[in-house]
Amino acid sequence: MADPDLSDLGAFVAVTRARGFRGAAALRGVSPSSLSEAMRRLEAQLGVRLLNRTTRSVTPTEAGQRLLERIGPALDDIAGALDTLNSFRDSPTGTLRLNVPIIVAQRVLPALASRFLAEHPGITLEVTTNDAFVDVLAEGFDAGVRYDESIARDMIAVPLGPRTQRFVAAAAPSYLATHGTPKHPTDLLQHACIGHRFSSGVLAAWGFVRKGKVVKITPSGPLFASMPDLEVHAAESGLGLIYTFDEYVRPGIDQGKLVPVLEEWWQSFSGPFLYYPSRTHMPAPLRAFVDFLKREG
Repeated sequence: MADPDLSDLGAFVAVTRARGFRGAAALRGVSPSSLSEAMRRLEAQLGVRLLNRTTRSVTPTEAGQRLLERIGPALDDIAGALDTLNSFRDSPTGTLRLNVPIIVAQRVLPALASRFLAEHPGITLEVTTNDAFVDVLAEGFDAGVRYDESIARDMIAVPLGPRTQRFVAAAAPSYLATHGTPKHPTDLLQHACIGHRFSSGVLAAWGFVRKGKVVKITPSGPLFASMPDLEVHAAESGLGLIYTFDEYVRPGIDQGKLVPVLEEWWQSFSGPFLYYPSRTHMPAPLRAFVDFLKREG
């Protein structure tokens, strides 16, 4: 029996750890079909089934788990040894794949990304937006960006961007002139409210806080959207009240298109974090980005 190809063994480790072909393919920069073919080739050479495949998941068989436990660390050592060559370059090279919320992609990341890429011309940054929490490794990303309450405790978290953010309630002057200004969050039950619906389908509740008292309101329409620009435009047009990130409505407030309301009830919270699983060998592009964020902080 011929010895298995090292790249096929690497493909097996990637597919097993990612629990699927799509995430592993994204990590390795190849097509899912090429990984599937590598698995068929490897199983044929070894004469044993390594993976249990269903339409929903890919898991190792007992034999596959034994193989993963033996060769996984060895392949990690090889990858780490090769990656150390990056230390001999003026700038590390490679691709950094991030999964970030829309607000971060639109208002926080642009300035950081520009400075980071200017410092590291050998790195390519790939950004995917998603407001839902994802398993970054399984989905083929090097790291994700989320807010503290969404980050699993077994992840490493590094502050990214502003350390404090807040939600701001506002409405167009024309809306307030016609419908009056709410004095308490419960007054919003009698007002038109522009809501945000996450890609998961969940409608975001509006949480207000004052002197330890929390009031939650479910916006009632006339508009629900998953695009903040559409929501802000609707508010500026006088369709109803909006309660969203300060970064989205601040330009409208500064220009007089929106008027702040319920200011004493606005909710503040900690800024976003970069998060990633603990690894013996961190990819050079990710390590460079983490070092950059620590310097920026």
